[in-house]
Amino acid sequence: MSTPYRIFGSEMSPYSVKVRSWFRYKGAAHEWCEGRIEEARPYQKLPLIPVVVTPEGEGLQDSTPIIEKLEAQFPEPSIHPEDSVLAFLSALLEEFGDEWGNKWMFHYRWARPVDQESAALRLVRSNMPGLEASAEAAMAKTIRERMTPRVWFVGSNKETAPQIEASFKAAARLLEAQLEGRPYLFGARPAFADFGLWGQLYNARSDPTAGALLEESCPKLVAWIERMLEPTDDGPFEARAALLPTLLPLLKAQVGALFCPWTLANEKALADSAEEFTVELASGAWTQKPQKYHARSIKALRARYEATADKTDLDPILEQTGCLKVLRG
Repeated sequence: MSTPYRIFGSEMSPYSVKVRSWFRYKGAAHEWCEGRIEEARPYQKLPLIPVVVTPEGEGLQDSTPIIEKLEAQFPEPSIHPEDSVLAFLSALLEEFGDEWGNKWMFHYRWARPVDQESAALRLVRSNMPGLEASAEAAMAKTIRERMTPRVWFVGSNKETAPQIEASFKAAARLLEAQLEGRPYLFGARPAFADFGLWGQLYNARSDPTAGALLEESCPKLVAWIERMLEPTDDGPFEARAALLPTLLPLLKAQVGALFCPWTLANEKALADSAEEFTVELASGAWTQKPQKYHARSIKALRARYEATADKTDLDPILEQTGCLKVLRG
C-alpha cells in the first residue's frame, strides 16, 4: 500500500480543516496528523500550518495553493463550476473567506474572556494531551495571554470590533439565504468557495459567542457547517440564473463594500511601507497595520481573473457588486 498524504494541522486552524475537508470530499487517502507538528518541520518553509506531505515526500504549504495543486491530480468531482463566471465568483469568495472571514473567526475567538478561556484550553488539550489539571490551566493561561493581544493582526481593535461583528452577523444571514433549498453554496456539490468560507465558520461555530449567534439564527448555515465536515457530490452545480439572486447581495454587501476597498488600502500601505493605514469602508473608518500575506494572495486572484478568457458576462457582475476595481489593480 502506498503512503497516504499526511496533513499536519489542527482542528482549531481554519486553513487546516479546510484542506482536510477537501481531501475527504475527493476520497483521497490521507492521515490527519494533529499534535505532531515536529514531524512536519523538515517540510516547512514557513512556521505555519497546515503542512501537507505528499506520498513522494514533497512538503506543501498554504491552503489555497495546496488545494489548487492537488485539484489537478484529483479533478473529479470538480470544485469548479463549468460556467466560467461562477467559477471565478467561487474563487473570489474563497479568497474572501480566507482573508476577511478570518477576521470574524480570530476576533470572536480572542475578544472576550469566555472565548479566550475556551480556545486556550482546547489548544492545550489538542497539542499537549494528558497534562495534569494544574499544568493544563497554567499553559492555557500562557496561551491566552499570548494570543489575546494578537487580534491586531487581523485588524481587530476598539474601533473595528463592532464592524467585524456586524459583518459576521450580516454575512451569516446572507449565507443562510444562499443555502435556502441547496446543500452547498453553488448547488448540489461543494465549490472552491465552500471550502474557503467553511474553514472560518466551522471554527467560529466552535467558540462560545460566535457559535451561539449561529445556532440562534442560522439553522441552514449550521447544517452546512456540519455537512462540510464530510462533503459529498450530490449532483451538479446550479445554473447562474438560479444562484445570482442570493449570491449578488453577498458579493455586494460583504466582498465589494468591505473586502475590496480594504484590500486596495492594505496593498497601498505595503507599497508605501506604511506602519498603519486607514480606509473608509461601507461600515465606517477602518484602521490597522497592513497584512503582508494578503498582498500576495490577491495577486493570484488577479492572475485568475486575467486568465478568464471571456469577461463579457463577468465584468458587469463585478462592476455591479463593487469588486471590479480591486481585480484590475
